[in-house]
Amino acid sequence: MKTTLIYAGIAGYGFESLGKGMEAGWINHGLAQLAACAKAQGFEVDLIDLRGLTGWDEFRTELEQRRPHVTGLTMMSVDYNPVTEAIAVIKDVDPATITVVGGPHPTLVLDEVAANPRIDYIVTHEAEITFPKLLAAIEWGQPPQERVLVGERPDLDAIPFVDRELFLDEWHKCGYAVDSPEVPFVPELPPPFLTIIAGRGCIYNCNFCQPAERLIFGRFRQRSVPNVVEELKLLRDKYHFASFMFHDDCLTNDREWVAEFCQTYKREGFTQPFFCQSRADIIVRHEELVELMADAGCRGYFIGFESGSDRVLRFLRKGTTREVNLKAAQICRKHGISVWANYMLGLPTETQEEMLDTISMLKEIDPDYYSPAFYTPHPGSDLYTYCIENDLSLIASHDQYRRNPTETKIKGQDPEFLNWALAESQRRKPWNAFKRWARRNWKRYANPRKAWQKAKRVLVGG
Repeated sequence: MKTTLIYAGIAGYGFESLGKGMEAGWINHGLAQLAACAKAQGFEVDLIDLRGLTGWDEFRTELEQRRPHVTGLTMMSVDYNPVTEAIAVIKDVDPATITVVGGPHPTLVLDEVAANPRIDYIVTHEAEITFPKLLAAIEWGQPPQERVLVGERPDLDAIPFVDRELFLDEWHKCGYAVDSPEVPFVPELPPPFLTIIAGRGCIYNCNFCQPAERLIFGRFRQRSVPNVVEELKLLRDKYHFASFMFHDDCLTNDREWVAEFCQTYKREGFTQPFFCQSRADIIVRHEELVELMADAGCRGYFIGFESGSDRVLRFLRKGTTREVNLKAAQICRKHGISVWANYMLGLPTETQEEMLDTISMLKEIDPDYYSPAFYTPHPGSDLYTYCIENDLSLIASHDQYRRNPTETKIKGQDPEFLNWALAESQRRKPWNAFKRWARRNWKRYANPRKAWQKAKRVLVGG
């Protein structure tokens, strides 16, 4: 029995987008994990990644050639339309093909997904145990009578490592030629580059995420340090990676875990730099942890600063303040950690003066990387419910669930001011811009070897 997993993450860049940054150049860990679990049970599994195809006609051709018995698709809210279209094509090519859908959106908005009669099975929550069981039942000729299957939560140390070859093999067929398992995205993380996930969930209570994340993953869980390091050792041997990124929502939830990881990472001879996500309040309360991580190779933090207004931060249940945000950035600078600043504009109840607070905060932080978003109400979160109850949402299509700052997502905000604020938030103070220019050129020209080579060219030319 053949199973084909389908990644339909084309809401951002569309078809033929492989290699175009994070959104189109990284694997989907969920599908790669499912493939590993299904293969461990003896099932034949392959992949169709829509990002590597030219369009729906090529997708149809692939299905006609492969003729899978079962197809599995993962669906975030933003993927609803391409997943729905893919299922329509699957059933048109062969109505007998069994379609299985899982992921965040089916877990959080089950009724909407269940309304599609072309979906044969829906797996909610986590599927590493439940999906292989479903495949076995289908193969034995005893498919479940119930259509909605509640996924069992796996022991994260007991499941196999993700199957990166599932994506790489398919990408190579589509012409992916980057000499890296995944596409690097910042100079601090040179190729070969890859991403890894150490845990699931988050212990914090921000209202733009929760309780959606807890509904999907339950309590916060992390793989053991030996398990994570064992995967990194295998990846080092296989891909000779030069850098990586932890894809966890917040790697630094458990300080003891992080300390053990840093010590083990160095002891095992790893020197590869990495990025991860942390929080401003953790950084400020535990500077010794920042120093330890920097010593182990951490070169950058993704930090959700979100806003420069204390009132807005309280409204978001963020658990930080403007002062804490600024102090966290100072600590990162002190220990040589780059700052990737996540923040939102156009939040519910946010005034233009409060957006100016965010802009002034960012000018003080002077982040290495800006990652702005216009607030997007995502299903399952308390802030989404607030927007629905107060008739604030402007979301008219699932495609609008992208966090990109290209359109206003809620009522009551001035689009012209939002676009001005977006541009101004990324405009550095003149002194900061000059310092960055000076550092960049110092690195470029102060290297003795480069200086000597340049001098030789000048002498020869003369």
